Amino acid sequence: MVMFAAYAARIDRDQPLNGLELGERPAPEVKPGWTTVTVKAASLNHHDLWSLRGVGLGEEALPMILGCDAAGIDADGNEVVVHSVIGETGHGVGPRERRSILTEKYQGTFAEQVTVPAWNVLPKPRELSFAQAACLPTAWLTAYRMLFTNAGVRPGDSVLVQGAGGGVATAAIVLGKAAGLRVYATSRDEAKRKRAVELGAVEAFEPGARLPQRVDAVIETVGAATWSHSVKSLRPGGTLVISGATSGPNPPSAELNRIFFLELRVVGSTMGSKDELEALLSFCAVTGVRPVIDEVLPLDRAREGFERMAGGDLFGKIVLTAP
Repeated sequence: MVMFAAYAARIDRDQPLNGLELGERPAPEVKPGWTTVTVKAASLNHHDLWSLRGVGLGEEALPMILGCDAAGIDADGNEVVVHSVIGETGHGVGPRERRSILTEKYQGTFAEQVTVPAWNVLPKPRELSFAQAACLPTAWLTAYRMLFTNAGVRPGDSVLVQGAGGGVATAAIVLGKAAGLRVYATSRDEAKRKRAVELGAVEAFEPGARLPQRVDAVIETVGAATWSHSVKSLRPGGTLVISGATSGPNPPSAELNRIFFLELRVVGSTMGSKDELEALLSFCAVTGVRPVIDEVLPLDRAREGFERMAGGDLFGKIVLTAP
């Protein structure tokens, strides 16, 4: 059997979209301990663009169906959400396999069906649509872990979110507001700064601007371009949590003197656990928080979504719906 999918056929580090193909791929085969989910919605992440550049995806694994996030219906007819970290506990893969994200080793979610370990499937809250739920397992889970696990912020604390408009940054603004944080945001784009305030930021500034106060934590996904500003914006003892570096991994200055003198904490953060995803789903259901969706496209228009994400011309998530 075959199914329609969006997949990486080639690696092109300079022009990643050259490696994206849309067409038929073999339907997944179920393995012991695994289950097949009929995909109703899946969302795009920068991880998908990096995969097309060969980051975390080798030539030997091609062709690889892209997509980490999905919500759909399992084999028993239940509405479910897929946790995309495979091998976190050994369930379905064995205890010695290192963890990976869908599309690094196993076929992804930009298809009519995806097969994952049964342990990786969670119930979808009825309050969330398939499109909304499909936004949560990567960008929103990353933001949730950054804020509440690794930054350890509490209601009333202040947070700077760099790069409003990106999936993780947008999630951090919305989640922070709902949790009672004082959220500041930055963006080069005036429209995105305005949108950040509409979503709950107290104020939004151009990158590098002086804030009204030094903050308890910084949510950093931009990297080199904002690193110095992030470090300088923290109060003594504050925490900088980084989960990405879309502008590059090597800042002009590491700000080491400031980091040790002010006893700042720098914490790396990647994805989140199944328990954290379960908590995030519950948080959204109970509070009324909903993922910010920029656009919903059918799967056969996936290239348009990739092009918009590559160009940075979006605010929130792009969701693909299966036929």
